[in-house]
Amino acid sequence: MSKAIIFCAPSGSGKSTIISSLMPHEELRLAFSISATTRQPRGAERHGVEYLFMSPDEFRAHIAANDFIEYEEVYEDRFYGTLKQQVERQLADGQNVIFDVDVHGGMRLKEYFGDRALSLFIQPPSIDELRRRLEGRATDAPEVIEQRLSRAAYELSFAPRFDRIVINDDLETAKAEAYRLLREFLLE
Repeated sequence: MSKAIIFCAPSGSGKSTIISSLMPHEELRLAFSISATTRQPRGAERHGVEYLFMSPDEFRAHIAANDFIEYEEVYEDRFYGTLKQQVERQLADGQNVIFDVDVHGGMRLKEYFGDRALSLFIQPPSIDELRRRLEGRATDAPEVIEQRLSRAAYELSFAPRFDRIVINDDLETAKAEAYRLLREFLLE
């Protein structure tokens, strides 16, 4: 039976890098959840591949029909969500579905899937180290970094509610630990 893998982490924790390191392991049969969004496609993004693109009215109709496992209105008319039918299709195809979501979405997904899901929280070793990583990226203005750090402190308070916490103080060790946890959950 296919399962769900839920990843949550503050920005700068290395979550995307860790997830990317897991995808080539064919024995894990991993596939990304294809979320719905009301934002416009970027670059070469295609409907049904990276996202399911829809209008705000279409998204609201799915909300009214209780079609989402979880969703969030990030900004006015900018929605993101996980459609039950899409995920169930991926699971029925034999894929173990990876979710990369915020802590609230992660908890809703865990509640929905129960024992069919493993929820992982990728945690930086400290807020100071997270600050260093975010500043080292040199992609965000100082006020954006402060917003991310404030959000991180809030998100870190949810870590104990996840099945497992992977502390990313050494990237290769964190990748190996995530792989071990997924392998154990999916194959043993």
